[in-house]
Amino acid sequence: MKLRITLLGISALIASANLFGQAAPVVGAVDPTPLFKDKDKTLNKNKQAAMHIVIDLLAYGHWNEADKWLTEKYIQHNPAFGSGRQVVMTAFSKAAPQPIPADPKDWKTKIVAVTTQGKDIVCVASVSGPRPDPRNPGQTYTTTHFDMWRFVDGKADEHWDEGAINVPGGGQGKGKQ
Repeated sequence: MKLRITLLGISALIASANLFGQAAPVVGAVDPTPLFKDKDKTLNKNKQAAMHIVIDLLAYGHWNEADKWLTEKYIQHNPAFGSGRQVVMTAFSKAAPQPIPADPKDWKTKIVAVTTQGKDIVCVASVSGPRPDPRNPGQTYTTTHFDMWRFVDGKADEHWDEGAINVPGGGQGKGKQ
């Protein structure tokens, strides 16, 4: 009986060790452009707009083009930012725009998945990293970030992500969470 309890305890300990170990690393698509295409004309237009938001605006800072991809009212559900295209542009456009690499394989934002449902598009990206693992000194981990937009007439009208208030290193209008 004691042996059975001991073996159960050891088994539980071994099983729980993986709870705090490194999960499979997050890897983006080698060529993400097919993820932003669709046979349906409206979905294709919205996916292309999502790609320009992620790459042109968020990754490379071309906020002077925001009126092409965001509605004027742009409802923001991330508590670190206000709503409205101009508010978002002001928060994000502090840095000078960077050149966008012609080859999508060279984009700094690595896209993992793009999915749609109706007017909503979810884009999952690898967070730049690896990051230091605070639970395991000397080890690192990778993770993901998601953005979801609701589109109206080919422009993002509403946005959700995992943004939070008082996140160390983020949530200060710099686009980092």
